[in-house]
Amino acid sequence: MRDEHPVWQDQHGVWHVFRHKDVQRVITEYEEFSADQTRVVPDQQRISRGDLTLMDPPLHRTMRTLVSSVFTRRAIDALAPRITEISRNLLDEVADKEEFDLVRDFAYPLPVTVIAELLGVPASDQPLFREWAETIRFADGADPNSPELIESVEGAVKATTEYLGEHCRSRRTHPRDDLISRLVAAEVDGERMDEEEVSTFAGLLLMTGHVTTVVLLANALLCFDEAPGAYDDVRDDRSLVSGAVEEVLRLRTPFMHTKRVAVKETEVAGVLVPPDQMIEAWLLSANHDERQFPDAERFDCRREHNAHLGLGHGVHFCLGAPLARLEGTIALNALMDRYLHVDVLQKEFEPYGWGLSGAQQLMVRARRA
Repeated sequence: MRDEHPVWQDQHGVWHVFRHKDVQRVITEYEEFSADQTRVVPDQQRISRGDLTLMDPPLHRTMRTLVSSVFTRRAIDALAPRITEISRNLLDEVADKEEFDLVRDFAYPLPVTVIAELLGVPASDQPLFREWAETIRFADGADPNSPELIESVEGAVKATTEYLGEHCRSRRTHPRDDLISRLVAAEVDGERMDEEEVSTFAGLLLMTGHVTTVVLLANALLCFDEAPGAYDDVRDDRSLVSGAVEEVLRLRTPFMHTKRVAVKETEVAGVLVPPDQMIEAWLLSANHDERQFPDAERFDCRREHNAHLGLGHGVHFCLGAPLARLEGTIALNALMDRYLHVDVLQKEFEPYGWGLSGAQQLMVRARRA
């Protein structure tokens, strides 16, 4: 598609963009390509208020400034000891197993526990989080204008925001040392977030924040499995771990695509896209674009100038990127401290869904160091 149909319209009328240069433009130039999908799917207004991913500047800038004032890099870095502890504890629980499900036993509970503790909600509610997330991801691939899709997603979002809304109300009268309390109290230039906005952002962080790390860790093992010697290289030289994380984000991009809406008639790669048309920007395809990445299909943890779009770009660059990178780095180090090698036993697996490139489960055989 990059070579022959870089811009293509599907049966639902959605335009798909595949090349790195074009994808980067679509997700960056908000004056031409809006993140506000309610322009073409008005019913989404019921579930979009407070959702940073569906806002354009200047509203997006105001909300992001408020959130960033408490969800800081310093606060994220301070989580490193706890992430390390959780990683080790989870691996201790499978210490007597030669084979285990990397997703169920490690990659899923790690970020969910971290984010639940960060927000200040009980980690024991993990089954609820998974139920809501699965309701949304099983709708993946449906017609974006489908009433069934809107209803399904709306139900999961409503359950999430109501649950988190209770925690917001509690924090207004009984603040704690957690992110929800800080979000409720955050104020920048006289602006504050209301309960719905705090709940929506917390829900977004809870849902998308955990799945990014889940698929990142599973995808790292798949990348190592497909690149003989790569695990050993990184295990022997831990300075390569951060490069390996970036290459996993490129080669097996967590969120395969993201949506925008054409604000006006716009030319993309020689094709005229009419106004108020949905555009699917394929991050995964962009990250495999031979025009941008030499030897694009090769996993190379020493790759230089790795300008991948795995965590977005521009004003909508993933707010949780530092947390995902920190969790990925600590988790891979923990695995390599514990195991000489981790062999992937599955060559086929059920995709995670929800527009994600990853596995629902990944059986592995680990050889202890």
